[in-house]
Amino acid sequence: MSTLDFEEKLDEELLDNPALEKSDTEMDYSDNTIDLNDSKSDDWDSEYQHDIDVDEIMRASGNDDEYSTFTMGEDYSNEDQKEMPMAAQSSFQEFLLEQARATFFDETDFMLAFHLINSIEEDGYLRRELRSIVNDLAFNENIQTTEDKLERILIKIQNFDPPGIGARDLQECLLLQLYKKDYGDSESITLAEKIISEQMEAFSKKHYDKITKSLKITDEQLRSAISEIIRLNPKPGESSSGSVKTQYIVPDFTVVADDGILTVTLNSRNAPELKLSAAYSDTLKTYEEANVKDQQLKDAVQYIKQKLDGARWFIDSVKQRHHTLLSTMEAIVKRQREFFLEGDDTYLKPMILKDIATEVGLDISTISRVANSKYVETDFGIFPLKHFFSEGLSNEDGEEISNREIKKILENAINAENKAKPLTDEALMELLKEKGYIIARRTVAKYREQLNIPVARLRKLL
Repeated sequence: MSTLDFEEKLDEELLDNPALEKSDTEMDYSDNTIDLNDSKSDDWDSEYQHDIDVDEIMRASGNDDEYSTFTMGEDYSNEDQKEMPMAAQSSFQEFLLEQARATFFDETDFMLAFHLINSIEEDGYLRRELRSIVNDLAFNENIQTTEDKLERILIKIQNFDPPGIGARDLQECLLLQLYKKDYGDSESITLAEKIISEQMEAFSKKHYDKITKSLKITDEQLRSAISEIIRLNPKPGESSSGSVKTQYIVPDFTVVADDGILTVTLNSRNAPELKLSAAYSDTLKTYEEANVKDQQLKDAVQYIKQKLDGARWFIDSVKQRHHTLLSTMEAIVKRQREFFLEGDDTYLKPMILKDIATEVGLDISTISRVANSKYVETDFGIFPLKHFFSEGLSNEDGEEISNREIKKILENAINAENKAKPLTDEALMELLKEKGYIIARRTVAKYREQLNIPVARLRKLL
């Protein structure tokens, strides 16, 4: 969860579970910071592995047990430390999950929908193969399913708002939107569907003569169909729909550079010290001291133990979250040290989710969730964590470089090109070769597409 979502969850838990309380004692923030020059930052595990028994906690005379109270959070009581003035759309997955809850009443179907929705990328596309999701569910969640079952669930998700969500490619995305607009009485929409389904390649390359000849339509009919197509949203996940709320970003981390020393701080803003309820402890003691243990008292104690288990689990989970976030950010900063010192994308090293997962000993899916929803404040601005992940390539000297560096060169070259004679992918490949980057033309094309830059023919200006 982001910091704001975590605060909301914390409030809900405090309202729902009377065995969990806030402490009024002063908080200690020392475990909230990692000095990357301190080699003692890995001592948390031995403490965390200690097994705690609820009954033993509640029979203790005081509040000295490590689970009686738990501190996390940075001091944000200062009036100068407010939400960062930077707005962002809350994850549209939340919006999709709300629709899923109203659609999937079977628990298994909802769980499958949940995993599909969380695999949809920010632009609204599902680019992961269903086979990979089936394998992930089996190995990581112990959920057995099939591609056919996931396909049926996905079809229902593709009927959610915004239109086009959950598509596997642009063609499917546009068709999903046209299907929602097609009421059977619009010739232009029907023709638009036919163009996208049968003439997608010709349409994307603006070969309009080929389309009119193949479909045996007039130029006027083509213009009418195209006017429908250009109203569609190629990135439905980035829709500014009023159903998706806007919130301020509160950076989850702060990285400060001071004389070459980097310090990572986790912002768990306004998170209080948590403890188990003393009143519940007194109730258990009363039960132990009672001579006659009637059924009503036994039922009350059973309820209390359930709430105490829930409170302990929540405190334990918060502590696990604290460790996961700090250790993940620490690993990222260690690998991208030069960027955090200089603030230049060309200093970013190749890094994939597996690198960080191996470094911190966590599952790739955990690192993925952290990277997809967290922000870090640096001396050079606020960045999403996913900004620091990229594929690796090698230059002619055998030095490994980030593909972000290649993309930056491509973007600069295309921005500076003669628009009357734009650079082809072949010409861009040769330009990179001159700079010492040996890259295949198809790789150049892939990076150009990732930058949302069309082919040379479509960039030409008369």
